[in-house]
Amino acid sequence: MQIHQIPSPEGSHKRKKIVGRGRGTGHGKRSGRGQTGQNSRSGRGVLLGYEGGQASLIRRLPKVGFNSKWPKNFQLVCIAALGAFKDGDTVNPQSLKAAHLIQSAQRPVKILSDGDIKKKLTVQAHRFSKTAQEKIVKAGGKAQVI
Repeated sequence: MQIHQIPSPEGSHKRKKIVGRGRGTGHGKRSGRGQTGQNSRSGRGVLLGYEGGQASLIRRLPKVGFNSKWPKNFQLVCIAALGAFKDGDTVNPQSLKAAHLIQSAQRPVKILSDGDIKKKLTVQAHRFSKTAQEKIVKAGGKAQVI
């Protein structure tokens, strides 16, 4: 048996709905589009969010919050992931990139306190959480802000 001889499972090919072909088909006369109106005619129907001339919901709700055009998207690294480095190493964005812990050495890095660290490392990053900084120092390492 070859790939073109394998039969399709029962019910895998659903027949296309044929409309407007007479009353006997079950989809005759108005073809399931109701009586009259914008949606019964050809072409595009009512646009999404359009409310018949009434101000749309998105325009009625108050503006909330602020989104920066230039957000600082930090790459997050947990302390537990720093266990991949040897004792006494200097961990910087380039070494994190080489270890596949971050995607880009150009974007800022933030070290988070998830997990524990036993090794004495010098960690260089753009930001540290307070508890991450404490854990690094407690293990005998240094936390340096770039």
